Amino acid sequence: MPYSRWALAARRFPHVRVAQPPPGGRVFAWGLVILGLGLLAIATAPLGIAGAQTAPATAPVESAPPNGQFGSANFCAPIPCDPGPRKLPPAAGGAMPNLTSTQMGFFTQGQTTFEEVDTVSNGLGPRFNMNSCAGCHAYPAVGGSSPPTNPQAAITGQSIPSFITATGPVREVRFVKNADGTPDGGVHDLFVNPGCGLSQPDFAGALGANNAIFRIPTPTFGAGLIEAIPDATIVANMKASAGQKAGLGISGRTNNSGNDGTVTRFGWKAQNKSLVMFAGEAYNVEQGVTNEVFPNERDICSTQSATPEDFTGNGGAAQSDVTQFGLFMQMLAPPTAQQPNPFTQHGQQVFSQAGCDMCHTPSLTTGPSTIAALSNQKANLYSDLLIHDMGSGLADNISQGGASGNEFRTAPLWGVGQRLFFLHDGRTSDLMEAIQQHASSGSEANQVVGNFNNLNTFDKETLLVFLRSL
Repeated sequence: MPYSRWALAARRFPHVRVAQPPPGGRVFAWGLVILGLGLLAIATAPLGIAGAQTAPATAPVESAPPNGQFGSANFCAPIPCDPGPRKLPPAAGGAMPNLTSTQMGFFTQGQTTFEEVDTVSNGLGPRFNMNSCAGCHAYPAVGGSSPPTNPQAAITGQSIPSFITATGPVREVRFVKNADGTPDGGVHDLFVNPGCGLSQPDFAGALGANNAIFRIPTPTFGAGLIEAIPDATIVANMKASAGQKAGLGISGRTNNSGNDGTVTRFGWKAQNKSLVMFAGEAYNVEQGVTNEVFPNERDICSTQSATPEDFTGNGGAAQSDVTQFGLFMQMLAPPTAQQPNPFTQHGQQVFSQAGCDMCHTPSLTTGPSTIAALSNQKANLYSDLLIHDMGSGLADNISQGGASGNEFRTAPLWGVGQRLFFLHDGRTSDLMEAIQQHASSGSEANQVVGNFNNLNTFDKETLLVFLRSL
């Protein structure tokens, strides 16, 4: 680290004693900095700079981050690394503040239905990936993403595909092409209802032909705030700092409904317009339950039942399951970030200086909403909700809505501090690796990743610590 950086660190972090390195003594000086950081971590423990994690006995135990940790401040020396997911309890999973008693009732009932396990006798199948919404959207709390132990690997009476492992992410698989070479792109469910006379797809053959791509669950925390952001706000943010973005090779565009032209925003490619549509599609695709939004079976069971299986008034319920799912997600509070400290504050500055915030917009403001708790609120989502060309490295060759095979929605970063798997297919648990995977031929992120790679060790590490504070 150049002398000027040591001096800057000393000015910005006055509680850390940073020695000016004498000629040939930088290794010794780095050791003094690490010692200082460790001492500061002890003093700032209430600020939430977490060390190695120990979950409560009733919660899943998180594995250590892939590159290890250094001390209780999670600083890695001499190479910067992902400090790992923040310790439990969850920083998400509760209801939005200031809901009315009626709205809180909707949220509670919706969560109960979201957690409900479907069986063969009450609608599951004929093909499915999981038997409940909360089975996939599980971590760090109900509504999140993949848990540390994959429940798909424990499904009995089925052949478990090779890409589903006990410690890997929950996944769905899509085939890129049909047997005749025409585009496919649809979800091919992992499991079959044993009473339907169906066979599981040939996943081994698809993998061998490079015809299979994967998706992991998108977290739904704060989804109601995302839904309440006006289209005009998204478009205005897209146009802001256009020259600076262009200089970084960033463009981005909205994915729009083919019917009314409004901005769609949910899913890995921002292909779904609303939470109810998102819920209805997932209920049919992931659990095989037909509903009022998607009323037709995707495959015919030999014991075909009347459709839709989920509907308003079913069993005397005032609302359908899909409506309850939508209300639960709409009123699900966003993740709570840690209280800022000198390291996260510096990391946030570096995040901006590198250009990360050109796509991962720190906040957008909602418009007027019939739910007062969502009305005119600042949503700290760290996303522009646009689709961007992410190059050949992340391309999955699947088109959804107006998004091409190279394009993905900017993933919101709120809650990333406790997320276990990253990128659309869950290919890594390492934030450093996830950042590097943003760069490839044709990617809009190439210049920004280059800026990150040119940072010194201290700046890279504080940026990573900042991300894990979200």
